[in-house]
Amino acid sequence: MENQMFEILRYGIYGGSISLILIGLYAALTKRSLIKIVIGLSIVDGGIHLLLIAIGYVKNGTAPIFSPGFENAVDRMVDPVPQALVLTAIVIGFAVTAVALSLVIRLYRHHHTLEIDEIKNLKW
Repeated sequence: MENQMFEILRYGIYGGSISLILIGLYAALTKRSLIKIVIGLSIVDGGIHLLLIAIGYVKNGTAPIFSPGFENAVDRMVDPVPQALVLTAIVIGFAVTAVALSLVIRLYRHHHTLEIDEIKNLKW
């Protein structure tokens, strides 16, 4: 019973992360406002983080620290690499979002619009 609940929860997390990725891609590809595109890309970023953490999860896992009393726990140790990669990706994603929003602000100040179609039709 417990294993079935764990598997249902695990697939729910996979489905939720893939849903976030698809929602973000929809927003990034179909919306015409630059702010909505940046928000969509940020949602994709969050979905990818959730997916990587879900893939690296180990049921009843222990910290990857070798200490007395944990000699038999080698097969239950959680791989720290996905967690480290996601922490790094969160910081990079935050920085990229900040730069993208600053560029959007700069475009708005210059062209007085955030619509892609209107910006494409303007002459420099």
